[in-house]
Amino acid sequence: MTRKLNKAIFAKQGLIVSCQALEHEPLHGGDAMAKMAKAAFQSGAIGIRTNGVDDIKTIKEAVNLPVIGLIKRDIPGSDVLITPTLDEVVQIIAAGADIVALDVTDREDRLVKAAELIDFAHKEGIAVMADVSTYEEGIAAEKLGVDFIGTTLSGYTPYSRQSEGPDLDLVRRLATDVQVPVVAEGRIWNPEEAAAALQAGATYVVVGSAITRPQLITERYVEAVRKVIGSEA
Repeated sequence: MTRKLNKAIFAKQGLIVSCQALEHEPLHGGDAMAKMAKAAFQSGAIGIRTNGVDDIKTIKEAVNLPVIGLIKRDIPGSDVLITPTLDEVVQIIAAGADIVALDVTDREDRLVKAAELIDFAHKEGIAVMADVSTYEEGIAAEKLGVDFIGTTLSGYTPYSRQSEGPDLDLVRRLATDVQVPVVAEGRIWNPEEAAAALQAGATYVVVGSAITRPQLITERYVEAVRKVIGSEA
């Protein structure tokens, strides 16, 4: 049954936690991401972002929070990874996600393809989050009719800003010039950066690796410790 499109999915501003583990990562499989989602819910998160049909389903069963669903798929010869085709959109909707996240970057004729995926999701009553990497892509995404614009891919396309921290300038520019909610996402490693993203104009902030990917969190601590050890050697 087709759902009625609801753009007022989140009850308030706040933190969305990305609970994802790829196949080669220690927490992939089982109920690990559902437990992460429960922990996020207990601590006040207003939503979850997750990858893959199984995790979408188990998280929807585990917590009463809106879920942004995506499917990462490697296609030979393509750099588009996040929900690249209609097949993934169909699977995400069938799994019960409240929002479909997909790549809306200006590469590989993606804007044309994305328009078809956005239209399909809306006809099924599902909102769409555009993952973009530049201001121009965000403006184009709004024209295509997306319901949320995320700065997710800033730094992950060769022509976008490359930095260690979040692209707050992109958040600020988009928040000033678009009417749909802006979601700050990408390289947010501490609470201060999350707060700064909201102050820059984001309606929502997505944090993933700094909360739910222990191997990356550990890596940062190990690197800091090794610098000290090395300086004292």
